[in-house]
Amino acid sequence: MTALTIHQLRWTPTALERRQHWLLNGIDLHVAAGEFVGLIGPNGSGKTSLLRCAYRFNPPLAGQVSLDGNDLWQQRPRWSAQRIAVVLQEFPQAFGLTVADVVAMGRTPHQGMFAGDNEADRQLIEQTLDAVGLGDVHQHDFATLSGGEKQRVLLARALVQQPRLLILDEPTNHLDPRYQLELLGHLRRLGLSTLASFHDLNLAAAFCDRLYVIDNGCLVASGTPAEVLTAERLHQVFGVHALVDTHPLAGYPRITWITEP
Repeated sequence: MTALTIHQLRWTPTALERRQHWLLNGIDLHVAAGEFVGLIGPNGSGKTSLLRCAYRFNPPLAGQVSLDGNDLWQQRPRWSAQRIAVVLQEFPQAFGLTVADVVAMGRTPHQGMFAGDNEADRQLIEQTLDAVGLGDVHQHDFATLSGGEKQRVLLARALVQQPRLLILDEPTNHLDPRYQLELLGHLRRLGLSTLASFHDLNLAAAFCDRLYVIDNGCLVASGTPAEVLTAERLHQVFGVHALVDTHPLAGYPRITWITEP
């Protein structure tokens, strides 16, 4: 099992460095082995930038990102790709590739330079597509799929990578309610160490073990959903009034946004 630790991380785009304006400042974050951790905050607060530091896209200007005690930015990209899988909001330009072709890309970090998929790889790809509800479209052109189907294909690609850590940027963004619940439920059952950003706070409350709240590039709160998702904090961070009560069937916080009359 894998643990992610981010310590006193600072980051800003290179063009802003001389202004000494940190877009991420003093970030401390931990994902324990097998833990599902959510990252929430307003648009532009730094969620995606922080995730990019965690999967070796944005090199930190200060601080450290470590995986099981290993400094991530001191490792080779292949080492990281064998341990971390990422699902982003954007869809790749997979011209002419089938669904199976796109998912098979997840096996690349575990193969030799000129090696192709073997029978075990093909079985894993088929099983994973079945698990995300796409077993009947594996030969379809990826470009012809709906947004929700594409998102599930990219999740399958990440899972066949057999990662120790899964990083998700708005994983339910293109999914209808049924597949939102099925996808997050599937991830919970896998028991992978997971860090995911969310816009939907009710989904974050339902599926995450712990939450971090980021606002203006700083972490302003962390804890269980019940500790973090209070009406006072939601108003402070999002500028909107909310009623927060307990879900009558499951016991986690339930948020109802209050619109002004």
